[in-house]
Amino acid sequence: MTTVKLPLPAHFSVSDFLHFHGRDSHAVSERVDALTLHKAIIFNLRPCILKMDFNQVGHVITNATDTTAPALTRQASAMLGLNQPVEVFETAIGTKPPLNTLVQRQRGLRVPQSATPFEALTWAIIGQQISVSAATAIRRRFIQLASPVRHDGLHCYPDAATVCLLTPDALRSVGFSATKADTLLAVSRLCRDQQLLPETLHLDAYAEQLERNLLEIRGLGPWSVNYTLLRGYGFLDGSLHADVAVQKALQMLLGQPERPTARVTRDWLADFTPWRALVAAHLWQSLSTQA
Repeated sequence: MTTVKLPLPAHFSVSDFLHFHGRDSHAVSERVDALTLHKAIIFNLRPCILKMDFNQVGHVITNATDTTAPALTRQASAMLGLNQPVEVFETAIGTKPPLNTLVQRQRGLRVPQSATPFEALTWAIIGQQISVSAATAIRRRFIQLASPVRHDGLHCYPDAATVCLLTPDALRSVGFSATKADTLLAVSRLCRDQQLLPETLHLDAYAEQLERNLLEIRGLGPWSVNYTLLRGYGFLDGSLHADVAVQKALQMLLGQPERPTARVTRDWLADFTPWRALVAAHLWQSLSTQA
């Protein structure tokens, strides 16, 4: 067992992080116990339980088996969004009303990450054009289908090689449409054979190339791709203008009588390059706060 202890930055929201990973109350692949996340993943090609304990104020204690301290530190830091330059963003946005007021109220906001880019992409495919509750239910059944063996009571989130073993009929049996099943299998094969999704992105320019590569795949549109880049890599400049929740939050922020169109939202977000996805995250959060 390898254990690392990481300091958390000021204003880090433990509740937001745990809420993101605890969206499924059935706790099939991840379980939140008070201030601790238990997540079953395939890490270094081996199934394991990743545990992240926030009971010590200002720190997170993370442990997992069959890994090294540097690898575990990279994994935890990515999931927590510790490398996201939110302070630079907050300074840049400080003189741009009305967004600056919202950002100040939500100071320190970071975008929680999926455990892997592949997990982010599969969620983006599942969530296309359906409600969060419906997507969560399909995700749950998908995990149980692809990873029937439990580890500490949890099913490991499947990797690309595991998904490639499934059939379109099997995916449709757990709620995928025919198009989504075909898209998931296509990207899984590309990830397995060509390493479509690298473990990390070192340059924003590569994110732009990856965006173009993903958009060439039938069944993936701008929302799915930019959501994957945000949740899978912490890429903060993808445009999520087609997201209905982003449009609704923008309507409320600007005090408009009607929800802005995707095109209007795109043009508004463009003024905040290279932070468009982080701005979208603040808009999402504003709806959560008001709810």
